[in-house]
Parts: sequence; structure tokens; C-alpha cells
Amino acid sequence: MTVLDLPLVAPDRRMSGFRPFKVLHHFGKLVEDKEDTEQVFHIIEATKGRKSYAQAHAFIRSDEGQRLMREAGSIPAMLDDHARWADCGPNTVAAHYIAFMKREGLSAAGLVAESHKWAPPESLPKDQTQWYFDRLRDTHDLFHVLTGYGRDALGEASLLGFSYEQNYNSGILFIAYAGARQIKKVSGTKASLFAAIKEGRSLGRAAAKIAHQDIAALMREDIAEARERMGIGKPEIYRQCLAILGSEGILSEELTLGSTPTPQPRAA
Repeated sequence: MTVLDLPLVAPDRRMSGFRPFKVLHHFGKLVEDKEDTEQVFHIIEATKGRKSYAQAHAFIRSDEGQRLMREAGSIPAMLDDHARWADCGPNTVAAHYIAFMKREGLSAAGLVAESHKWAPPESLPKDQTQWYFDRLRDTHDLFHVLTGYGRDALGEASLLGFSYEQNYNSGILFIAYAGARQIKKVSGTKASLFAAIKEGRSLGRAAAKIAHQDIAALMREDIAEARERMGIGKPEIYRQCLAILGSEGILSEELTLGSTPTPQPRAA
């Protein structure tokens, strides 16, 4: 059975609506360990609303959505097949993506595995809507590469601001602002963290939907040309915040949602 053979919405799919206590519970766990990606999936599911579904169904019904479903393959398997992109030049999206994933010790399959801790695949509805939501998950690290946001706590929070304007899940926006508040609390920084989230939202609103792209074609594009084509601007305020944090002795890799980072001595 192909994706096109699946129903748009399976009979067993339920829209949970906003569940604030569940959100707060899982955000607390995320504060304890910002690398615990499973908690993000719990929060997203607890806040998935009508706007998220409306966008999913509009794309699925579009000509491009129908084409991508017809050609549907595994995005994680494609992204993790680094040999497939060996003929791509050094300035392509593929080259930047592979360098990012190797530097961070990540794989697309690893993100899928994290999501399965929250919901094993056999428990998920078998429908085209799930194909779309899987696509949002599977392109997350491409969002990092194309936007320039790092994997530090502020970079992740700012990217979630960007992602909200792309995907319209209120849980993502909650994590973005709550994350910025928590970083401010534990670091005491004077950097304008909330302005970085607002900038992320503005950039995401202006850009073409990354998850709606033909990923195989996108990987072979020159990254500067891809960013220009999709209208992805530079996260200047985010970079300014990192500079201020650095001047305060807080390195980006030490940014956390939990315990207070230890300021490092500045170079003379």
C-alpha cells in the first residue's frame, strides 16, 4: 500500500486539543535535560490544533503534495545515505547538512528513534496526515542547516520560533518562549533573548515552507541560492545574543535550560 492509498484521516485519529498540565509536566523534564527530545514530541502532541491539521491537509491535497506522496520514500534513509551526496559540491545544502550532522554526532534515524519513544509506529494512525507530520519531524535538522541556528539552547528556542510560523503548532511556540525565559533565569544574561525568538518567528513567517520542499532536489542546491529562493533571512539578533553571552563568559555550548552555566574567563 502506498501513501496515496491511505485515507486522509484514519478513523482512529483523535485531535487531543490543548492539555496544559501535560505540557508543563513534559517541559519540566525538558528543563532537566534539553537533549531529551522525546519530551518535545509529547508537548507537540499535547498542543496540536486545528491550524496544524488545516495546513497539513491543504498541502496533502495540493499538486506538489500529491506528487511527493506519489514518489514517497524514506526521508531519514535518504538523508543518512551520505554516499548518495558524494558528488555534491562543497557549497551545496547536502555538504553543509552532512558536515552539521557529523559535527553534532546526529543522524536522521536517531530523531525518528526518539519520536518512537513517545509513540511506537504501530500505535500511530495509518493515514496521509501522519505522512505529513512525519515529514515535519524528518526535516528538523535541515531547518538548522538552512537557517543557521545552532543546537545551543537559544538556537533551538529561536528555531522553534521559526518553526512555529512554518507549522503552526502552539506547543512549539510555548517551548520557544518558555525556553528563552528559562535561559534568562539560569544565566542572568542581558542579551535580548525574547527578541531572538521574535526574530525567528519573523524569519519563519517570511520563508517558504521548508517541509514542503522536494528534499532530494533541495539537497543538491547551492545553499546560498536555496536560502534566497526560499526567502530565508539571517538570524542577526540570535548572533548578537550569542556575542553578548560570550562577553559575559557564557559559551554557546554551555547554554542550558537547567543548572546555571559557569562563566568562563574572557581572553585578555
